[in-house]
Amino acid sequence: MQSTTREEQRAELHKTIWRIATELRGSVDGWDFKSYVLGLLFYRFISENLTTYINQGEQEAGDPGFDYSRLPDDQAELGRGDTVQEKGFYILPSELFTNVRARAPHDENLNETLERVFKHIEGSAVGTASEDDLKGLFDDLDVNSNKLGPTVADRNKKLVRLLDAIGDMQLGISEGTQIDTFGDAYEYLMTMYASQAGKSGGEFFTPQEVSELLTRIAVVGKTRVDKVYDPACGSGSLLLQFDKVLGKEKVGGFYGQEINLTTYNLARINMFLHDINYEQFDIAHGDTLTAPAHGDVEPFEAIVSNPPYSIHWEGKNNPLLIDDERFSPAGVLAPPSKADLAFTMHILSWLAVNGTAAIVEFPGVLYRGGAERKIRKYLIDNNYVDAVIQLPPNLFFGTTIATCIIVLKKSKKDNAVLFIDASDQFTHSGNKNQLDVDNRQQILDWFTQRQDVDHKAKLVQNSEIGENEYNIAVSSYVQPVDTSEKVDIHELNQRIESIVKREQELRTQIDRIIADLEDK
Repeated sequence: MQSTTREEQRAELHKTIWRIATELRGSVDGWDFKSYVLGLLFYRFISENLTTYINQGEQEAGDPGFDYSRLPDDQAELGRGDTVQEKGFYILPSELFTNVRARAPHDENLNETLERVFKHIEGSAVGTASEDDLKGLFDDLDVNSNKLGPTVADRNKKLVRLLDAIGDMQLGISEGTQIDTFGDAYEYLMTMYASQAGKSGGEFFTPQEVSELLTRIAVVGKTRVDKVYDPACGSGSLLLQFDKVLGKEKVGGFYGQEINLTTYNLARINMFLHDINYEQFDIAHGDTLTAPAHGDVEPFEAIVSNPPYSIHWEGKNNPLLIDDERFSPAGVLAPPSKADLAFTMHILSWLAVNGTAAIVEFPGVLYRGGAERKIRKYLIDNNYVDAVIQLPPNLFFGTTIATCIIVLKKSKKDNAVLFIDASDQFTHSGNKNQLDVDNRQQILDWFTQRQDVDHKAKLVQNSEIGENEYNIAVSSYVQPVDTSEKVDIHELNQRIESIVKREQELRTQIDRIIADLEDK
């Protein structure tokens, strides 16, 4: 009963959050407006998170009535150094969300106040180990943008409403629940913005149920992983599933790279909102294929990724790439117009010997010829492909295509690939399909059992795949249930014979009737 109540409360909170976000944006495009809602939600979180951290320390030291938010700034400065070292950032009491919000209705320069506060928060990390994790986090929250209103007064009025709305959200900080509620609210908002934005939004966000499936595949048989990695991490939702599945204390570190600057900021904010300490994550900005950022910390024990589908990359147009140790083993580069298998080769290169990688792939990479066939040949001949899982259509934002999951391993116990047809494992929700709890568990069961299941799973020897031109499309190996009506040929022939006989009898009768009429 308690869990049901919690889910009801969660659903109610989500409805309230989305109503507020929708009402506040007015004429501003929802995709553009997300930066304000998500940015101020982050500002509130780190303000309350820091306040709780400092209050607990002082109260445990013998001052039960201590409240950091009421401390004068000059006294608060005394603790800056130690706090930045521990939390990665610092906020003076006067610049905490709750205090800025309280003054906001009477602050004619609210936009300047917020701009100064954000600079101070980022500036608190300059010259420290957390500098890269904080730098530019508020860049997309432009408090002087005309999107908020034509005049400063109009913009400030909108900012006051935003501060009040974010401040009134029931994201409690008692009993340690603030981490879950803030992180959950943030991911819910990102899901909604992605669904509203269509293709442009879907590129940065993998639905949580797909993320969870990938993560569970990557950690089969493990209760702890050293380092987890996503080379196209988007908003970080995939990486954060390891926190939910294993717990952050069971993950040595979270690593990711993202090429889009706005999305890169979302990913870092997402880490903070899930209380992943700055020392435990490293999200980099840049092009993973041509400028990978984590070569000094690879290999990774678990890799999950939903790379962008069939994007252009330099490929053979850059003569240096064929000698890159990530791509050279296959002897060929992925086509310049289709980078899918370039990501796959990069992931394989950085996968630990005892690791597992689970990658969402566009279906074309399973069967197309040319360079992609040669890369598949390398993967199969060297026994790196562990499984191929066909997913249902219409799971992702921005595309209705039925994608698949390729699972890679470097230490397999057989020389075969498990093909799973999970195309019917979904429930319909709104205008999308979803993998519910039972769907995910069924797929995971087929994956872990690694044996033939009629019409669902087939273990195929690598040699047979080679004979089939290295085609690894699931439909080539798993036969669907035959739903056509079974026909008894003997019975059919008897029926035809009976019909022909009856037809002959009718003709004879007609001829007789015609003859009688002619005689008359």
